[in-house]
Amino acid sequence: MKIINILATILVLSGLTASSAMANVDDDIRARTAPVAEVCVDGQDCGDITTAAAPKAASSAPRSGDEVYGSVCKACHGSGVAGAPVFGNKDEWAPRIKKGIDTLVGHALNGYNAMPAKGGCSSCPDEEIKNAVKYMVSEVQ
Repeated sequence: MKIINILATILVLSGLTASSAMANVDDDIRARTAPVAEVCVDGQDCGDITTAAAPKAASSAPRSGDEVYGSVCKACHGSGVAGAPVFGNKDEWAPRIKKGIDTLVGHALNGYNAMPAKGGCSSCPDEEIKNAVKYMVSEVQ
């Protein structure tokens, strides 16, 4: 009981009460969990805010083989994961290239051995996958 009296005395002497101490805790919690942003609809008065530039429209053109390789294919073909021929390794690519570009593209689109269809990029258009295959092949010929 003596400890509680001492703590209460310290709080009173420092100008704090239990309710003000709890209010400070509540304020801290509200500050930590406050939204990081607010939505301002065009045409509404949203106060003094700076407007961000509108995002650029996505290009409708397919990505280049280099881009697709870097974002999709490199994960496995960069190091040879699960038997994938390593990018730039002529010895690993030669027997595959002998089968023809159409076969390689077919394997890339439909999956082959451990490689999933489209290398796992289900949202990639077929043309982008074809571009990536042609790019990888061009680097070893």
